[in-house]
Amino acid sequence: MTLQNTSHPAKSGPEELVPSRYAVKIGEIDVIVVSDGVLPLPTKMLGYNADPTEHAAWLNDMFLPPDAFDWALNAVVVRSGEQTILIDAGLGLDPALNLPRAGQLIKRLEAAGIDLGSVTDVVLTHMHMDHVGGLIVDGVKERLRPDLRIHVAAAEVKFWESPDFTHVNMPPGFPDALRAAAKRFAEDYRSNLRTFEDEHEVAPGVVVSRTGGHTPGHSVVRVASGKDRLMFAGDAVFAVGFEHPEWYNGFEHDPEEAARVRVRLLRELAETGELLVATHMPFPSVGHVAVDGDHFRWVPVFWDY
Repeated sequence: MTLQNTSHPAKSGPEELVPSRYAVKIGEIDVIVVSDGVLPLPTKMLGYNADPTEHAAWLNDMFLPPDAFDWALNAVVVRSGEQTILIDAGLGLDPALNLPRAGQLIKRLEAAGIDLGSVTDVVLTHMHMDHVGGLIVDGVKERLRPDLRIHVAAAEVKFWESPDFTHVNMPPGFPDALRAAAKRFAEDYRSNLRTFEDEHEVAPGVVVSRTGGHTPGHSVVRVASGKDRLMFAGDAVFAVGFEHPEWYNGFEHDPEEAARVRVRLLRELAETGELLVATHMPFPSVGHVAVDGDHFRWVPVFWDY
């Protein structure tokens, strides 16, 4: 398995001062992690069910501020055979939420030399706004192929017809924004949707599987070629979830099930040794999972320059 740095922009500009993409070769399949930017959110969103003293200690040990910090927001482009697959589409634009440092995916795809018209498939881990928003930015649909296939779990589409926010712990304004984004996405792209029940092969070596938990149709994408393996885990795994997989994320619609899913996936990753990429892990979010006593440990790869 080789990792190939792609920090050199296709076209330079003052906004491209730091790398916003990172490439990994999984056998014959190309995987590019692209940063959509960061979301400044309250620290209580990571583990709102935790003991406050233990929560504060974890933040201190991680050199993180006690009140709010930047959550990474990563998407992935996969090239397998003749297919170019975008996994999740970033935040897009929602001025009401005041998140100007996210919603960068479209311009960063362009900077990486990835033409929106070349994308044959989109896979959505779920339909939260920070995963579908890039598709509903004005002018984006017109640049995509008319025959674009968008793969999403049938349970996810059904959930957003009447979403339940009973068990979430989100900042004000987010539930309404999430509902509106999911509704507009479903309306704009209904004819492009290709739903699946539990598992679907999108392209040779690229399989999407429903896990549930975070949302009823939340899914992960496994990429395999030769002896190499990588999992894009979407929102099933987040920064504190290795040491404290039982801590809840405020965006989880079924936090108890999400914790069970998280433990199962982390055990799988630790056993197989495959690479992990996740939406809200610090960019480029490429690393391994190791068992550490009763919990787990995140082992980021060394950057390949």
